[in-house]
Amino acid sequence: MSDNNNKPRAREKHITGDGSGVHIRGEGLSHNSSSQQIKPEASASNTNVKRAAIGGAGAGILALIIAFVQMFTGGGASGGGDDPDGYTADKISEVNRTVADGSREKRTVIKGDGKDTVTIMVYMCGTDLESKHGMATNDLAEIAKAEYGDNVNIIVYTGGCSKWKTSGISNKVCQIYRIKNGGLVSLKADDGDKVMTDPKTLTSFIKYCTQNFPANRQELILWDHGGGSVSGYGYDEKNKKSGSMDLSGIDQALKDAGTTFDFIGFDACLMATAETALMLDKYADYLIASEETEPGIGWYYTNWLTKLGENTSMPTVDIGKNIIDDFVSTCNSQCKGSKTTLSIIDLAEFANTVPENLVGFSKSVSGKISGKDYKSVSDARYKTREFAASSRIDQVDLVNLAENVGTDESKKLAEAVKGAVKYNRTGGKMTNAYGVSIYFPYKRTSYVDTACSTYSRIGLDDEYSKCIKQFASLETSGQIAAGGTGSAAASLFGGLSSGSSGNADAIGQLLSAFMGGGRSIEGLDDSNTGFMKDSALSDEETAQYLSQNYLDAEKLVWNEENGSYTLELTDEQWKLVHLIDLNMFYDNGSCYVDLGLDNVYSFDGNKLVADTQRNWVSINGQPVAYYHTDTYENGDEYTITGYVPALLNGDRVKLYLVFDNDNPNGYISGAEYDYDDETETAAKTMTELNNGDTLEFICSCYSYDGEFIDEYKLGEPITVSDNMQISNTDVGSGQLRLMYKLTDIYNCEYWTKMITVD
Repeated sequence: MSDNNNKPRAREKHITGDGSGVHIRGEGLSHNSSSQQIKPEASASNTNVKRAAIGGAGAGILALIIAFVQMFTGGGASGGGDDPDGYTADKISEVNRTVADGSREKRTVIKGDGKDTVTIMVYMCGTDLESKHGMATNDLAEIAKAEYGDNVNIIVYTGGCSKWKTSGISNKVCQIYRIKNGGLVSLKADDGDKVMTDPKTLTSFIKYCTQNFPANRQELILWDHGGGSVSGYGYDEKNKKSGSMDLSGIDQALKDAGTTFDFIGFDACLMATAETALMLDKYADYLIASEETEPGIGWYYTNWLTKLGENTSMPTVDIGKNIIDDFVSTCNSQCKGSKTTLSIIDLAEFANTVPENLVGFSKSVSGKISGKDYKSVSDARYKTREFAASSRIDQVDLVNLAENVGTDESKKLAEAVKGAVKYNRTGGKMTNAYGVSIYFPYKRTSYVDTACSTYSRIGLDDEYSKCIKQFASLETSGQIAAGGTGSAAASLFGGLSSGSSGNADAIGQLLSAFMGGGRSIEGLDDSNTGFMKDSALSDEETAQYLSQNYLDAEKLVWNEENGSYTLELTDEQWKLVHLIDLNMFYDNGSCYVDLGLDNVYSFDGNKLVADTQRNWVSINGQPVAYYHTDTYENGDEYTITGYVPALLNGDRVKLYLVFDNDNPNGYISGAEYDYDDETETAAKTMTELNNGDTLEFICSCYSYDGEFIDEYKLGEPITVSDNMQISNTDVGSGQLRLMYKLTDIYNCEYWTKMITVD
């Protein structure tokens, strides 16, 4: 929420020219029997050891690797015109070398004076990151360029990929390689067609390394997709139905391997979580991981490995600092504007200081909810830095959340977490990211039961499970009281709300019906609503609380005067609103084109003033379907993020746009590939577009009967260049249908009545 009268912040529009207007083309993208080509009546606008070295027979693998290094480190287009201001600087902490009293001794004993031997195990599930983009090949090349002696062993396990970009690495079976003297040495040419998200596969690799390459310092790096607290690590492209390796699976793999590590690192997204850290304490001294999705280039390996080769007795926090500095600096150089994070966490200290304080925090949050102060918890959660926001995985920065909650117990938790994070660095204007995230439901509650089941298996204290169950229960109850989350279609096609109108008796009846099996909330059914049994309040208390803290949908009525539309609510009602977005549909003469959601509006006192101008978010003058995902404010600084569905060189992506106080007109920060729900883990984003790439925009279309028709290409293809412009341009002469979406403290969505603009 903005500090301006507690109202959500609106995006500033930059209006330019007439633009090309809204027009769709071609057949529906589903290409099934129901797809059709829409032609508007009135268009708005028309192994044995085998060494592969550089040179000689079998040199193809390294030659191709080097070629990919050159390709990926070459110049590219930022996609946003001039480089965004302020993104060469980043948030750098000091290395914290202290350890809290009572923390266990480190399991890895460093000999000193360069006498240490190091074995680095890289578990590289190449997946589509490699088959489509050569990201694994690029990182193998970076490792091959590093300089180190015989006292450093780098062993790589490859698999999980349908097509490696290098000749020599098998697309059919898993393999084991050693990287030495700039070359790849094949140690095991056929380890079977194993599933890389199977804990047994990881266990066998670790055992192979410990038996064949003993060392007093052992490091493990898991390379692939990451999903964090709920879905864990990995996506095997060849075994798409096998799912990810969740935290309990990783726990089992490490337990069965029977060894411990100096550090365990994730060159994968979203794995710097409290749950990961607490689970890993039994197996490692440090965790190195990212809170946010990683940029596509991932870790940069050459420099930190060379430094480790120069001094194998280097303190682990310094190894971590070098990894973090190389990663963030490279991302700042090649992926400007990316939300980059990486931290090193002392697991011994984390396990010593955080669990007790997490219990205290959990009890304080439960106390707020039991004391009928759910709203302050919801407000705190909404304001907290969230990671992979568009994926709705509900991971937020733990320090930021605790400080926002503001209890004495939460402040102690924040200090404990800060103490255990020994070095943390973020890129660009990434704020409120302190190095450790945690799962806290808000965007969707369907993961709560799964998360709590994982917590039970990895030994996380029950108080935190109780806390999030209570929050999720009251949030879901708020959605039930409103008749379920709303939809744009209800407003667009004249549907009516089926909510309770804030009446306590009616709310009680809706809650009873839901718990009796009459499920009405999207994504929830008998399989994932066990958390509803752990409500902090009785049914009567819940109904009474909701009746007193309820956004009245009947008040969402526009007052029209001289072509201006306003919607007035009381201060108390506006305080229940977290988010406001304009939803625009364009009538092209044959269907409604959904142009998405944009947080544009203004206020006159307590009156929301609708934006009825005939323009929309455009790229190079072409209107696009834009969906606002999140807004973060830190004093006078703000960052507004949204995405545009598109095809990038024929592959489906979310093209991310960022607007902030340094770049109010916005810029393209990168593209994230769409995986069609094949995995719940997140991909490293390809954050840099290259000059000459082709972008084709996508939109959804609806019939006049309210039926979804299909997705279509929107406008003409554009070629990526260095001077791409984001602005608002005219949509054309077709009729507009406008609604505002208001999201309340229960994450319940309400659409206002429709405004027609001819």
